Amino acid sequence: MLSFLPCKLIADNSEIGSSPWTVREAVRYALHHNPDAATALERIKAADADIKLARSAFYPQVSVATEYSRTNNPMYSFGNILNQGMFTNAIDFNDPGTTDNLQAKSMIQYRVYNGGHDQAALNAAGEQGRSAEFDRAAVRNRLEFEVVRAFCTIVQAEESVKARQSAHQAIDASMAVARARFKEGGLLREDVLNLEVQQARSAEQLIQARHGLQLAQRGFLHLLGRAGEEAAVDPSGYREQEIPAERTFRNRPELAAMAATVKALESRIKQAESGNWPTADVFGSYQADKGTALDEGSGNSWVTGVRMEYTLFNGGRTAAATERATARLRAAREEERKLELACSLEMEQAVLAVRQEEERLKVTGKMVDSATESARLARLRFKEGVLLASELIDTENRLIESQLSRSLATAARKIAIADLRRAAGLGQFDQRN
Repeated sequence: MLSFLPCKLIADNSEIGSSPWTVREAVRYALHHNPDAATALERIKAADADIKLARSAFYPQVSVATEYSRTNNPMYSFGNILNQGMFTNAIDFNDPGTTDNLQAKSMIQYRVYNGGHDQAALNAAGEQGRSAEFDRAAVRNRLEFEVVRAFCTIVQAEESVKARQSAHQAIDASMAVARARFKEGGLLREDVLNLEVQQARSAEQLIQARHGLQLAQRGFLHLLGRAGEEAAVDPSGYREQEIPAERTFRNRPELAAMAATVKALESRIKQAESGNWPTADVFGSYQADKGTALDEGSGNSWVTGVRMEYTLFNGGRTAAATERATARLRAAREEERKLELACSLEMEQAVLAVRQEEERLKVTGKMVDSATESARLARLRFKEGVLLASELIDTENRLIESQLSRSLATAARKIAIADLRRAAGLGQFDQRN
C-alpha cells in the first residue's frame, strides 16, 4: 500500500509562520495541510469502504424481526390459529373470528453462487483502491514539485528585488554626480533629464519587483494551505537535488493508477456478464408466534431450503451492461496510451530543460562578471566627465539585465531538476530524514 512517507507532523501554529521556511519544512507541511493532499486521503478511505462493501457479499445475511397484528381476515386468522397451535374441529374455516399474533422471527441467508458477480465486484473494488493509493502518490509528487518551484520562485524574486535596489542606488549615486557636474557647467541639461528618467524607471521596476515577490509569497502560502501572512524563506539550507540517473517515466504513479483502473474495468465486465448465469441461495428461519385472543395460544416453527433462480429474459439488460463496461474499458485503455505519451513527452522536456538551464547558468555567470566590471569602470569615467549619461545608462541596464538573467537561470535550473524528478516518479526529498 502506497502512502506518504512517515515524517514529523508540523503543528499549525503561529511559530511556523514567524520563522523562515526551509524547503524541506515547506514540503512536509504541505503534504499534511494542502487541501489536495487531504482530498486524496479521503478518496483512499472511500475506496477502502468500497472494498469492505464488496467483501460483505461473501458473508451470510442474518436478520431478526418482530411484528404484532390483529385481524378478522379468514385466511390470516386461520394462519394465526395454526401457528399458535389452537386448531379445533369447531372452527369455521370461512369465519374463524378475530385473532391477534405477536411474531418473532430470525432469518439467515447465504448466496452460494451468482456467476462470479461478487468476486468480480471485490476485484474491481480492490483495483480501484490501488488506483486511489497511486493517485495519492501522484498528488504528493505534484505537490512536492509545486512547493519546490514556489520556494525557488520566492528566492529568485528576492534576488530580483535586491538587484533592482542595487541598480536604483547606483542610479541615485550617478544622479548626485550629474547634478554636481551640471552646476559646475560640465554637463548638459539633457543628460540630467535622461538620468532623471532612468531614475524614475528604476523606481518603477523596483516597485514591480516587490509586487512580484509578494505574489510569489502568496502562491507559496496557498500551496501550504495557509493565508493572510508573510512568507519568509530560508534558502541557506537548500542543498542541490540529485539528478536522477535513470530517466524513465515508467515509475510514474499516474501510470500505475491508470493500470489499476484498467484492471478494475476488466472486472466490471465480468461483473456485468454474471447476469447470464443463475443464482443459488441457501436460507433458514425460526419463527415464534403467540396470541391473546385464543386463550394464550403459542407455537414455534422453522424453515430451511435452497433457492435457485435464473432469468430467462430481462429486456437485454445484461447485454447492455456488458457492452457499456466493455466500451469503458476500451476508452480507459486509450486514456492509458495517451497518458503514456504525455509522460514520455514530459520526461523528454524535463531532460532538455535541465540541459538548457545548466548551459544557460554558465553563460549568465560570465555575463555578470563582465557587466559588473564594465559598470564599475563606466561609473568612474562618468564621475571624471569622460562618459556620456546615455552610455552610463546603457551600462547600468546591461548590468541589471545580466544579474536578473543569472538569478532566473539559477532558479530555473533548480526547478528543472525538481521537474525531472517529478517526471521520473520520484519525490523531491526523503521525508524520513
